[in-house]
Amino acid sequence: MSALPQMQAAMPSHEAMEQAAEWFSLLRSGTASDADKVRWQEWFNASEDRRVAWDYVERVSRRFEPLRAEASSRIAATTLQTASYRLSRRGVILGAVATVGLGGLLGWNIWRQPHFFTDLLAGPADYKNATGQIREIVLSDGTHVWLGSDSGFDLNFDASLRRLHLLSGEILIQTAGDAVRPFVVDTIHGRMRALGTRFNVRLDDRNSTQLSVFEGAVRVNPADTTGSATIGAGQQLRFTANHLEPVVAADPAREAWSRGVLLARDIPLGEVIAELSRYRHGHLGVSPEVASLPVLGSYPLDDVDGALSMLQKALPIRVRKVFPWWTTVEARTR
Repeated sequence: MSALPQMQAAMPSHEAMEQAAEWFSLLRSGTASDADKVRWQEWFNASEDRRVAWDYVERVSRRFEPLRAEASSRIAATTLQTASYRLSRRGVILGAVATVGLGGLLGWNIWRQPHFFTDLLAGPADYKNATGQIREIVLSDGTHVWLGSDSGFDLNFDASLRRLHLLSGEILIQTAGDAVRPFVVDTIHGRMRALGTRFNVRLDDRNSTQLSVFEGAVRVNPADTTGSATIGAGQQLRFTANHLEPVVAADPAREAWSRGVLLARDIPLGEVIAELSRYRHGHLGVSPEVASLPVLGSYPLDDVDGALSMLQKALPIRVRKVFPWWTTVEARTR
């Protein structure tokens, strides 16, 4: 089980993703010429990165068929014009054409999808949130659990142990006292035992578990090693099944999300966009040109478009929508 996340491949490059979205717009517009299709096939055959990016666009689009059907002709025309202009500027060279149709691309390496394994594990969770949803759950012992966006956990209380198994996403926990039964949280990477505490557990994109402690302490035991550590209030660490990373100061953002707030304290824009993407459907990407811009402030997690608008006003960026379900943050041009 602990080896599964290591199989997950890296996401395609930002450039390949944006090119794929533009090609998708052109080919789905109904106005693509035979020459356009030849150029698309040459682009597609050029690299694995592009093929994976194309598959990603297709999979995201299939979740939003109603949105695509309802898109206005004005938006479609603007998107097509922009895509054609961008593609022509790249100077795609015509070449030999492989006989691969669009339909044959569906299902290409679906395991490359972000969070595929954690989503698979979280399918039948006892408690599961939809994307964008945050809710507070009070357990039978009085423990409070805040469940994050697209998150899920299983629960197993018996006479000797209170066990919560985080399958995907993020949870903030305020444990209730129990003189007999310890409270533990398991992830694919190991076990955390609460010592009268308030703490956050997150399965992150680095194939690890992140623990942030705000009250009390938590004992960490990775699954595949005899090492352990006790993390006190105001501390945080990441761990895998066989490794404990150094302890650092707890990030207040790992508690603020339970109030519907993304708290940014001089962190890169790329990290802010990645966090916002957890709270909306569809694709939300950021250009490498602006990904390192520092961000300060508080942003609403229940209004991602509003948060993007705030960022656009504060930074030299623009928010561009290729489709209602495909948004890119890039450098502002004069």
